[in-house]
Amino acid sequence: MKIQNLKFKIKNLSLRTNGLLLILLFSGCYSFTGGSITPGMKTVSVPLFENSAPLVVPTLSQAFTETLKDRIRTQSPLSFVRTDGQASFNGRITGYDIRPVAIQGNNSGLAGQTRLTITVQIKYSNSLKPDENFDQSFSRFQDFKGSLSSQEQSLIKNINLQLSEDIYNRAFANW
Repeated sequence: MKIQNLKFKIKNLSLRTNGLLLILLFSGCYSFTGGSITPGMKTVSVPLFENSAPLVVPTLSQAFTETLKDRIRTQSPLSFVRTDGQASFNGRITGYDIRPVAIQGNNSGLAGQTRLTITVQIKYSNSLKPDENFDQSFSRFQDFKGSLSSQEQSLIKNINLQLSEDIYNRAFANW
């Protein structure tokens, strides 16, 4: 009886060890961060994005730039440099638009739901692989009810997160 128990424990330990080794082996094969960053790329530059939208929010330029930098910082091993990074993101905010998308049914003429849309023009340059360069417009929106002033900063934050994800994926994940 003791020998069978001992054999079972050894076999069970062997299965656990093999399972752990497989997990470790496969965890090195796939990474959720880094995307497909060009091999050898070490630096990135992201200067402040100018806000040239017809409707200007004073904090939008800084907020968008920092959100994009945070995305790159947390999702890649790249180091930031002021200028001339091997990867560089330049551009400007071209749109900040507020439009009604649903009218209230009580004949008040007021919007039941409103949409805030932010658009940015991005010029991405990859000095190691120029065929990956792009100049593209990105746009995201969020719908909201009620007053914009009480929700504006939260809406901007959410839209900036979506935009930074789209831009990062376009540059580094080939999406």
